[in-house]
Amino acid sequence: MLPHLDAAHNLARWLARSAPDAEDIVQESYLRAFRFFEGYHGGDSRSWLLTVVRNTFLTWRKREERSLANVPLDEERHGIAPAPSAADSEGEAEALRGCIEALPPEFREVLILREFEELPYREIAEIASLPTGTVMSRLSRARQRLEDCVRKKVAAR
Repeated sequence: MLPHLDAAHNLARWLARSAPDAEDIVQESYLRAFRFFEGYHGGDSRSWLLTVVRNTFLTWRKREERSLANVPLDEERHGIAPAPSAADSEGEAEALRGCIEALPPEFREVLILREFEELPYREIAEIASLPTGTVMSRLSRARQRLEDCVRKKVAAR
């Protein structure tokens, strides 16, 4: 499973939108993979591991949402910073990164698995526990939203 560490971290980073959180998710994913390795029955180890990473992220996100729901927000003390925009960053790469991060998680995960990890639709469907048609539909919508977002950000410059 170590040869797939970069792919696992890449997926976790894009899903969690935070490098430190991604490191925690990957570490927990590898522990889960080790603990449940007897459930692996051969096949593509990369897809199996990315499924574990995705499921670990979903569990992590639920845990984070519950903990955030219990913490009152003191707006005067903490202030609410505006989300970073591509106009503040340099280059189209930053605009693209911001647009990817702005995608809803269900669109972002299929886009990352397809475009960055270059997985076929069938493997993405297995990882995300979705029908292949749904993967294709989400990927199409993700690409359209991404294109619209980048076009708006570039035009705003």
